[in-house]
Amino acid sequence: MRRRVPSSLPLDTFDGSAWLSIASFHLSHLRPHWLPAVPVLSAFPELNVRTYVTLGGKAGVYFFSLDAGSALAVAGARATFHLPYFNARMRIRTHADGVIAYESHRFDPRGKPADFRARYRATGSVALSSPGTLDHWLSERYCLYATDDAERVYRAEIHHHPWPLRPADALFEENTMALAAGLSLPAIAPRLAFSSLLDVVVWSPQRVHASA
Repeated sequence: MRRRVPSSLPLDTFDGSAWLSIASFHLSHLRPHWLPAVPVLSAFPELNVRTYVTLGGKAGVYFFSLDAGSALAVAGARATFHLPYFNARMRIRTHADGVIAYESHRFDPRGKPADFRARYRATGSVALSSPGTLDHWLSERYCLYATDDAERVYRAEIHHHPWPLRPADALFEENTMALAAGLSLPAIAPRLAFSSLLDVVVWSPQRVHASA
């Protein structure tokens, strides 16, 4: 993990271990705060691969990749947030029994080929995580970090209510997202969580110094 994250961003660990998360979701009502949401541009599937870093005592996330089903969103995020967004063909189907079938195929030549096919569902009720637990450490992050081609560091502040997490189970039919980032997943069962909805506000990125 250390070799894949810019040296200017210290890894954040839980009980001495670094973590990799793969988050699949459908984004909706995306818009700048001064404009209304436009259906064609404001709603699309997104799949991100991330780890956890900290800088100047402020814990955040670092993205290895963000695949999206909107070419305009990919272009805008790359230009504005310095994030490694990639174009992908994506499909989400929700079945009557609550199972969600999620598919993503990256075709963007700027990234390595990556595919994700999974079926998952929530298996329990909502529970807010407690400080000091792994779920809280993984989910309650209020900024993201990115670097540009000159390895300058940027931080974007994030605001959201605590994640309403539910236990989940999943069947992964294909998953090369970590491999495309140059990482291999350990041969252990993944930690799974599900959330139906979360409102998130993201501010514009600001450059920060490695010691900040």
